[in-house]
Amino acid sequence: MAGTTAKTGNGGIEILSPAGSYDILKTAINAGADAVYAGGSCFGARAFAQNFTEKELLEAIDYVHLHGKKLYLTVNTLVKEREMENVFRYLLPFYKQGLDAVIVQDLGVMDMIRQRFPDLPIHASTQMTVTHSLMAGYLEELGVVRIVPARELSLTEIRKIADRTNLEIECFVHGALCYCYSGQCLLSSMIGGRSGNRGQCAQPCRLPWAIKGSSDNSQKEGRKTNEKSGDYLSLKDLCTIDLIPELIEAGITSFKIEGRMKQASYVKTVVEMYRKYVDLYLEQKASGTEKQFLVSKNDLDILQSAYQRRGYTDGYYRRHNGKEMLSLARPDARETLKKADTCNERELQEKINGKLILSEGKSAKLYLSVEGEYGRIETVSEGALVQKALKQPISEERLEHQLRKTGGTPFVFDKLSIEMDGDVFLPIQGVNELRRAALERLENEIVGTYRRDQKITEREEREGASAASGEEESSSKQSDDNSKERVPIYVSVETEEQLKCAARISFVERIYVEDTLYLGASNEKKEELKTEICQAQTAGKEVFFAMARIFRSEAEHIYRQSLKMLCSIADGMLIRNMESLRILRGEGYEGIIIADSSAYQWNRRSQYFWKTSGADGFVAPLELNVSELEELDRSRMELPVYGYAPVMVSAGCVRRHTSKCTKKSGWLSMSDRYQKEFAVKNECLYCYNVIYNTAPTLLADQGEEIKKLRPSALIFAFSRESSRQMSRILEWFSEVTEGQKDPGTWEGDFTRGHFKRGVK
Repeated sequence: MAGTTAKTGNGGIEILSPAGSYDILKTAINAGADAVYAGGSCFGARAFAQNFTEKELLEAIDYVHLHGKKLYLTVNTLVKEREMENVFRYLLPFYKQGLDAVIVQDLGVMDMIRQRFPDLPIHASTQMTVTHSLMAGYLEELGVVRIVPARELSLTEIRKIADRTNLEIECFVHGALCYCYSGQCLLSSMIGGRSGNRGQCAQPCRLPWAIKGSSDNSQKEGRKTNEKSGDYLSLKDLCTIDLIPELIEAGITSFKIEGRMKQASYVKTVVEMYRKYVDLYLEQKASGTEKQFLVSKNDLDILQSAYQRRGYTDGYYRRHNGKEMLSLARPDARETLKKADTCNERELQEKINGKLILSEGKSAKLYLSVEGEYGRIETVSEGALVQKALKQPISEERLEHQLRKTGGTPFVFDKLSIEMDGDVFLPIQGVNELRRAALERLENEIVGTYRRDQKITEREEREGASAASGEEESSSKQSDDNSKERVPIYVSVETEEQLKCAARISFVERIYVEDTLYLGASNEKKEELKTEICQAQTAGKEVFFAMARIFRSEAEHIYRQSLKMLCSIADGMLIRNMESLRILRGEGYEGIIIADSSAYQWNRRSQYFWKTSGADGFVAPLELNVSELEELDRSRMELPVYGYAPVMVSAGCVRRHTSKCTKKSGWLSMSDRYQKEFAVKNECLYCYNVIYNTAPTLLADQGEEIKKLRPSALIFAFSRESSRQMSRILEWFSEVTEGQKDPGTWEGDFTRGHFKRGVK
């Protein structure tokens, strides 16, 4: 029975509520939620929430099942190699208890779960950044049953995923919105050490930012630039209750409410409102009156007054971006919530039927029956010996009165019949004991239908935990052979000037070129770039195109037209997401494919997953320190040693939000409250922004650590640097590694990123 789909409201549309505590979970179920999602003591994307203990989660799983509902556990963080064994052990008791599904970000964790817990349903978290049916369909092939696509998708894009797959589609309908694509944000991590990929985001995007709207030309010419300040990275909260008909017709099957750190009153109000109006629309649709759907102003006011901090928006469902989505006004420091922190409501009880049989000289028998998602369950319990009444026989009224005292249990009698053979007597204590025993047996029978195999031996647990680390699937451990004295030097470039420079430098062996440089050029410029690439290849250098950071309908349209041409020019491809990998292999591309650092490979099992999916190598994750990188298979690992790390990729456009859309890619800068400047590139071809870290990562003084790490190559990533700066950086780094210069001679700010510190 474990893992089956729980009953939802009308039409199978699930209302999915957050549950930050056991009390809030009960509030959500009482308010009409079909399912809740909750975090345990670790591996959840809300590290600072009031998460459940193991004991509370086990009790919560039984509670929701008694009421025909579901519980999904969030395991939606990236997991380090040394933690993989703990993930298995962490999940095991919940798996046995009957956990309905696990929400996952890490592809290695997903792979482990589908192998070690094959009947545990997997939901792909929004942190997985699923933006297209190419990835969604692949996940379905691998056994994933549900995806939570990126919140930036339009209704049209969601409809395409629903049409092209048989997946359940779960979408956020209410609550906070991130400015960055979930799973692609390193801002909090890089500037404060609190990683969003580990559930510890400090939300620096909610603070004021100053935007300097300048072009490359105005900077070069020294012209004065305009500066605007405001909360340009802070979005309003999502509220889509008016869009319920469109959401349902787009194929969304689960309405997800954000807010595991919100109070019970908020959860109660939001769940009740979405339950009410989802049911209303489906009832109207069944009767052919769906065009009459309308949310009353009073109900909308009640819903939005449950939490008033940033204002409300209907999100990306009808737009790609827009200034109207921003929460530009500084909110009151206090959150406007309903005054009641708790919701004192009656205990939710399920209707059952019962029949009591009393026959003189025989044990009292109480038959119980109940019907639910688990089917029909019938039990019989025996109690004390029924006696002949010596004085006053016990009455049916007294017996029924005692049996109906089910307060504090999950049940309430609907129909109750009593059969007595003559004048008999049963002590009230015996009646009460029989009732308690019968209800307990019924409860155990219900939750027992969800239990999974308890006969997992200690040896099997040890083997499961060991295999969770990916030892069986991954490549062999790194060899101690250090005979390779020189590590290849690769560079990534974003401008034509940088491409020309890289082609001239003798020790550069591979050049990664942003494909937008070529795809966004005129036909005449394309020919020039093709010639320059050919010249670099003639000089013995490999040239790879770096594909879109986010793969949506714009990218699909471009690649369907131009992918074969790109592949014919380049020696290989650098991909940033699974969608790009799938379209390459789907088109029959047989060249080298390297997965960038945003295609996360934090553990050996995730490495194995990407490798078997078609990737030939990978760029080291930017949030792992050197000791954590040593635990991976580094034979195919390229290590970034210089560059401004991308800390955000957003569907929002800083240029459009502060001035107007020019439909031309370009640069501007923004500064935080400490006057630290961050470069922003609006990439119009794919319609997203990339925000780069305030200082470059520089590992010139980490020569010994790098030597021990033995990566397959070193990468220098250039974004806005001139060819002169680029040459000086490469020359300086080379001199430092050869001992000709001291690393302290570097001029300007820099960071070692997480190479030394890592993230918690």
